[in-house]
Amino acid sequence: MLGTVGTTPLVALGRLFRRPGVQVLAKLELMNPGGSMKDRSARYIVDSGLADGSIPPGSRLVESSSGNFGVAVAMAARLHGLAFTCVFDPHASPANVAIMRGLGADVETVDEPDEAGGYLHTRLARVHEILATTPDTVWINQYANDRNWLAHYHGTGAEIADALIVPPTHLVGAVSTTGSLLGCARRLREVCDPLEVVAADAVGSVIFGGPGGRRELPGLGSSRVPELHSPAEIDRVEQVDDATAAEACRELLATEAIFAGGSTGAVVTAVRRVVRDVTPPARIVAIFPDRGDRYLDRVWDDAWLDRARARRLP
Repeated sequence: MLGTVGTTPLVALGRLFRRPGVQVLAKLELMNPGGSMKDRSARYIVDSGLADGSIPPGSRLVESSSGNFGVAVAMAARLHGLAFTCVFDPHASPANVAIMRGLGADVETVDEPDEAGGYLHTRLARVHEILATTPDTVWINQYANDRNWLAHYHGTGAEIADALIVPPTHLVGAVSTTGSLLGCARRLREVCDPLEVVAADAVGSVIFGGPGGRRELPGLGSSRVPELHSPAEIDRVEQVDDATAAEACRELLATEAIFAGGSTGAVVTAVRRVVRDVTPPARIVAIFPDRGDRYLDRVWDDAWLDRARARRLP
């Protein structure tokens, strides 16, 4: 199964975006076997750790995750004979939790919000408790692990660079750890000059210095600044609230028949804003990180969307 990670399709979004002289291409990372682009970083981190001994055979992995990365690590751990403990919070998708448990992972929940309005600090505190009390445990630490961005430098970014005869002018991706967007940008900037890198972040995320606030879509934004973050390498930031991201997911399905998750909806929203502002000719590559089946209780639930719309700031 790990051998099927990557080589995802790159498709044109000619129905959703129709501005003359502007082409939008989507890298469908949602078609990875675990359901998201996190499969790439989990596979690369675990394979590399086993190869250099930083992950000893038979050890226990531990990580804080809101869902998709937890599923990806659980899959890699199961196939490599490793134990895995995932610490998540109430925003995690029930589907992701069920998949992790089915893969044999131990799943722990924290329910105390941190001072930034999210749960990341609380999750990390529990990770440190596990490390201190459980022998032979290795913390993956996706927010600070250089192998996170390297997975996308050698994987997603390289695939985009190899697939396009005409280089893109813009790269748009969602951020949480920032590893996927930075890895792709670093690879593409070797062949694309200039390249404008656009981050789709959540309203309520503190990654780029904004105030922390309530966020209900897992995997988008963060309540702490990741150690991997390199703001000088990101040219533009578009913050997207939960309701707007969900509405974009529904429009994407209606126009392009792509069934995507909340982070992808944020990317679609950011792309729409770039398309509106850009001077043709332009070629925009958008990374679609997650698929929709893990968001049936949020993005695709009408009652949840009504509540998210009510929370939306003017």
